[in-house]
Amino acid sequence: MIAIQEGTTIQGEREKQMLECNGITKTYGRKTAVDHVSMKLEPGHIYAMLGPNGSGKTTIMKMMVGLVKPNSGSILYRGVPVNKESRREIAYMSTEPYFYSWMTAADVGKYYDDFFEDFSMERYLYLLERMELTPDMKTKTLSSGMMAKLKIAVTMARKAKVYLLDEPLNGIDLLARDVIIRTVIEECGPDVALVISSHLVDELERVVDSAIFMKEGRLVLMGEVEELRIQQGKSVVDLYREIYGHGGEE
Repeated sequence: MIAIQEGTTIQGEREKQMLECNGITKTYGRKTAVDHVSMKLEPGHIYAMLGPNGSGKTTIMKMMVGLVKPNSGSILYRGVPVNKESRREIAYMSTEPYFYSWMTAADVGKYYDDFFEDFSMERYLYLLERMELTPDMKTKTLSSGMMAKLKIAVTMARKAKVYLLDEPLNGIDLLARDVIIRTVIEECGPDVALVISSHLVDELERVVDSAIFMKEGRLVLMGEVEELRIQQGKSVVDLYREIYGHGGEE
């Protein structure tokens, strides 16, 4: 068994931190959703945020983008507390549907174009086509898989510096996952940080370079994938099985 220490990190020193969480805690009544988590996200990296339902992944993402405020601790973007300005450079894709039922895919694009200066309609229409969607499709008629594709298309059409994708592969068949993963990876350059949460650990291990393991609201292990393999002698999939045990993947 590996020795799992709360808050362990095995990342190397970097020149510049893009998004930094310092001891953040979030409670809802008597329930602690996130418990004193500290982590630093760096540009040029693709992170897999792993853990079963209820481990705190979604709450952390919502705090990073400013939708939820921590009870204690701080979140900094380029050294400044997350605010309205930083939200312009952080793109968040939630698991919940967030479009009005009357909208078409074209309406969704116009909605984003009104709200985000970095949104590219040209890029959005290209991504719709790549996802095998058309602008005239109504959101209320979309299957869960098609809705997931739409959310990815409109999120990745922004030219953000940080992308937070919460369970982007939910409800999507095996063949479509490859298209989605390739599309997402294309957006990652040396100045972009990408965080993907998912239960499909084996698929993420192929494309990410860093892994974040959350359990019961706490950060239990974080590091670059190759360093994890060398230091722990296990793949990310094996570490996932070991950390969460039977029933860890929901």
